Amino acid sequence: MYTLSKNLKLSAIIFMVVGALLFAVDAMFMPSSISDIEAMHAGDDHGTGHEVAEVNDSHGSIATAKGHSEDHAVASHQAEEGHAMSEAEHNQHLLDGYKNKPWSAVYVAAFFFFMISLGCLAFYAVQYAAQAGWSPLLLRVMEAITGYLLPGSIIMLILLALSGFHFNHIFHWMADGITDPTSENYDKLIAGKADWLNVPWLLIRAVIFIAGWNVYRFFAVKFSKEQDEATDNRSHKKSFKLAAAFLVFFLYTESMMSWDWIMSIDPHWFSTLFGWYVLAGMMVCGITTIALITMILKGAGYLQNVNDSHIHDLAKFMFGFSIFWTYLWFSQFMLIWYSNIPEEVTYYIQRIEDYNLPFFGMLIMNFLFPLLILMNSDFKRVNWFVVMAGIVILLGHYVDIFNMVMPGTVGQAWSFGFVELGSLMFFFGLFVLIVFTSLTKRPLEPKRNPLIEESKHFHY
Repeated sequence: MYTLSKNLKLSAIIFMVVGALLFAVDAMFMPSSISDIEAMHAGDDHGTGHEVAEVNDSHGSIATAKGHSEDHAVASHQAEEGHAMSEAEHNQHLLDGYKNKPWSAVYVAAFFFFMISLGCLAFYAVQYAAQAGWSPLLLRVMEAITGYLLPGSIIMLILLALSGFHFNHIFHWMADGITDPTSENYDKLIAGKADWLNVPWLLIRAVIFIAGWNVYRFFAVKFSKEQDEATDNRSHKKSFKLAAAFLVFFLYTESMMSWDWIMSIDPHWFSTLFGWYVLAGMMVCGITTIALITMILKGAGYLQNVNDSHIHDLAKFMFGFSIFWTYLWFSQFMLIWYSNIPEEVTYYIQRIEDYNLPFFGMLIMNFLFPLLILMNSDFKRVNWFVVMAGIVILLGHYVDIFNMVMPGTVGQAWSFGFVELGSLMFFFGLFVLIVFTSLTKRPLEPKRNPLIEESKHFHY
C-alpha cells in the first residue's frame, strides 16, 4: 500500500496557500477604473494615445491585407470595423480585460487540471475496451488521477454557473441584450446561435456531461474493486462492456464540452476540428501525468514490476499524441488562414499580433521539443528524458489553454502575473493532494486482473 508522506502533503498545502495569497494580492491591485488605466500609462514614453495609434495602424493594415469585415467579438480589433479606436475606447477595453483577468486565470488553471483527469479517464477506458495486456500495472495510477475528476468537474460547473449569473464576463454571448434586436448590444451572429448558446441549456449540458463522466468512473472503480476479490472474471467483463459504451459517450460529450466551455468564448469563431484538437491535448496531458506519477512511485520503491518497457510505451503515446496534436493544430490553422473567411481568420490574427510569444512558444513546447526528445527510441527508456519532456509538454498545453481563453476574455490586457501563477499553483497543489491521497486507498497492483501476469512480464 502506498503511504502519503507528510512532506508531500505539506508541500501540496503550501502550494495551495501560497497560490491563493499570490492570486489575492494581485487581484486586489488590479486596475478597477479608467483613471487606474490612465495612471498605468502616464509614465510611458509614447503615451496612451500614441499606443492606440500604433494598435489601430497595425490592425488596420492587417485588415486591409486580409480583407476583413466586421468582427464584434474582438473588441481590441475595432479597426476592422471601419473606424479607429479612440483613446477612451481603448482604455475601456483594457479595463474590461483587467476585470476579467482574475476570473480567466482561474478558469484556465481549473480547466487544465480537469482536462488532465478527463483525458486520463478516457485512456483508462481504452485499456479495458482494447483488453490491453501491457497496462494493468498502471491502472491504479490512472484511477488515482481520475480521482480529481469529481472535484475538478464541480469547480468547472461552478465557474460556468457564475458566468451565467454575470459574476464575470468571460463569455461574451452571455451579455445582456445581445440576442435582443431592440438592444444596442444586439449581435446578429450570436442571436443566430441562441438556441444552443443560452445559459440554461449550457448548464444542463454541463450537468449531463459531468454526471456521465463521473458515473462511469464510479462504476469502473467499483468493478475493479470487485474483480480484486472475485473468483471469476465477471467483473472484468463488466468493465470491458462499460468502457466500450463510455468511449462512445465520451467522444460525443467531449466535443460538445469543448464547444461550450472553450470555443464559445470567441462566439463568432468556429472550427469543425476543435473538438478533436482539444481531445488531442487532453490525451497527451493525461498520459504524460500517468508517466510522471508512475516514475515518482517507482523511484520511491513502489510499482517494482513496472519496467522500462512500460515507460517506453507511455513515452510512445506521449510522442504520438504530440504529433497528432500538431497535425490537428496545423490542419485547423492552415485551412482557416488559407480560406481567409473574416469570422474565422480573425481568431488567429489576434493571437499572432497580440499573443505572439505564447502562440509560437506553444508550438515549440508541444511539437518541436517532444519531437527532438522523444523521437529516439532509446531516449524513451531513460526516465529523466521522459520527465523533462513531460514537464515541458504539460506546461506547453497549459499555454495552449491560455491561448484559447485569454484573447477572448482579456484581450490586450494579458500578461503572466501573480493571478495566473497563483491560480496554477493553487490547482496544482489541490491536484497533487487529491491524486496522491487517492493512491493510498487501494494496493497499487491489481490482484486478480486476468491480464496482470502479461503486464508483469511485458517487454518490448
